[in-house]
Amino acid sequence: MPDDRRGQRPDYKVYRSGGPLAKTKPKERGGGLPRPGGRDDDGRPGDKRSGWSTRRRVLTALLALLGGWLLLSLVLFFVSAGTEKGVSPQAERALSPGGSLLTGSTILVLGSDERPGNNKTAPGEGGRADSILLLRVGFGTVRRLSILRDSLAEIPGVGPDRINSAYAVGGPELMIETVENFLGNGLEINHLVEVNLSRFPKLIDSLGGVTVDNKSKICSPVFDSNLTGEFNLGKGEQQLSGPEALSYARVRTNPCAPGEDDRARAARQQQVVSGIRDQLLSPTTFFRLPWVSWRAPRTIRSDLEGPGLSALFADIVTGGTGKTRVLQPDETSLNAGGALTIPEEERAQAVDELLGN
Repeated sequence: MPDDRRGQRPDYKVYRSGGPLAKTKPKERGGGLPRPGGRDDDGRPGDKRSGWSTRRRVLTALLALLGGWLLLSLVLFFVSAGTEKGVSPQAERALSPGGSLLTGSTILVLGSDERPGNNKTAPGEGGRADSILLLRVGFGTVRRLSILRDSLAEIPGVGPDRINSAYAVGGPELMIETVENFLGNGLEINHLVEVNLSRFPKLIDSLGGVTVDNKSKICSPVFDSNLTGEFNLGKGEQQLSGPEALSYARVRTNPCAPGEDDRARAARQQQVVSGIRDQLLSPTTFFRLPWVSWRAPRTIRSDLEGPGLSALFADIVTGGTGKTRVLQPDETSLNAGGALTIPEEERAQAVDELLGN
């Protein structure tokens, strides 16, 4: 029987590519889940917007907290500085005009032993200047000159005497005049900072204490240790609280090191100042910043107001860790046990170095 299908095309279906299955979108086939490496099935990068958005919100919140913490610290600093008593009008008139904390200014820093309950001075006599420090401050630069309190100086209206007694006789205004005359060589004092020793320990404690490198063992009598009892301290690196730092800076006689003189005392005071600077730069101080900002202006009296004080602290912090020059007496007066004679040449060189000449 003949085959009728001979010569005809076979009866079968032809399927072409690009049908309904091929037109299905990757999202419909795979649910849009990204493959490892952060890419979708079609090779495009996955959607990470949700993760980035969360991280941005967290970062924004952290920056807001940091900014608020800094703003709070700044406000407390200015409020504290604005409500703290400044220097006397007589002291302000004794200061020389001119000078800028940005371009260069000379600041006299005085630490007085006049405190409530102080029995070290005679009746009717003010506290003597326990420490005398000159700062030459400019933007990013701080130079220091320390004057030994027993240096022999001509005090106007009094005559030759230990330089620290000028503060007891005529207050800070006479101290300013005495220091300018004593150093000479064109030195002018533009600003004054008086350290309130009764509040000094609270500033140290707000910083969490300070670290010093004690050069010799100390065993100081009660008379020399802030009237809090005998002060003993071992040799080497020591962490000091506020009251301990004050006692360390005030030690006058040390039976454990009888060869020490007033230069050792000045060196200890400079170590405390350096310790404060180190703590201010410590990351841990950021968490204490509001307390430090409140305490710092209340530790001092100054003709500088809030902006000036903030610039001064900024200069001190950023001004480097250069050594403080101490005016050196001649050996004859040093061994005589009385007032110390500072040679004219030593004073001239010190002033040139302080002013950067």
